[in-house]
Amino acid sequence: MVPWTGQTIAQVMFLWIATFWLVGSWIVPFLAHAAGFSKETLTHRGQALYSLVTDITEGLAGIAIIHQCLGRFRPLPQGWFEFKLKGRWHWDVALGCLLFPLVNLLSHINISLVHMSSGPVVGISSVEQSIVARDPVAMALYAVVVTVCAPIWEEIVFRGFLLPSLTRYMPLPCSILVSAAAFALAHFNIQRVLPLIFLGVVMGGVFARSRNLLASMVLHSLWNGFVFLDLMK
Repeated sequence: MVPWTGQTIAQVMFLWIATFWLVGSWIVPFLAHAAGFSKETLTHRGQALYSLVTDITEGLAGIAIIHQCLGRFRPLPQGWFEFKLKGRWHWDVALGCLLFPLVNLLSHINISLVHMSSGPVVGISSVEQSIVARDPVAMALYAVVVTVCAPIWEEIVFRGFLLPSLTRYMPLPCSILVSAAAFALAHFNIQRVLPLIFLGVVMGGVFARSRNLLASMVLHSLWNGFVFLDLMK
């Protein structure tokens, strides 16, 4: 049961995108500048800590937006934002992991297509710089960002809220696909659109089968961990 309308769905997603942009591009950099430093001048460890603080702030802000916008609908119907340790969701996660090679293949295809086009190529990230420098503390902090923080708040927004909300207006398969597309576009990276859409579909399918956010979070964390370890080669 979806007690809210498309207006609430659009409101949550608009506020989430706006807050994500404000926190990451303006608020945290402004506070850092006021404290007398910028991300570019920090060491690898400083940049990793900066990313962790930014990610946590963005995640908490997004969860606060959902909590506030859905406040008038509480108590929520049974089944919303459920985290369950029991059940057979582990098998759903295992099946999702079997599709990682296909996600990886789509990633290489996407990068090749971008290279053949006239679009800009994304440069080396601060994560990759820390890996090249072999800074263990920085790599540990980035590992927390990509395998713990990001999977939690992204799954709450896209699989916990958006996907089931869309089922009020479209069949479940379409809701999974649309939420997966939104998930991919929210990463603002043209080099990763195809694999992220497919990954979003896989995680949406796992969530729909298990009705358990923990399942999609674990799968999301495992994928991010796989990518992170691949970068370390």
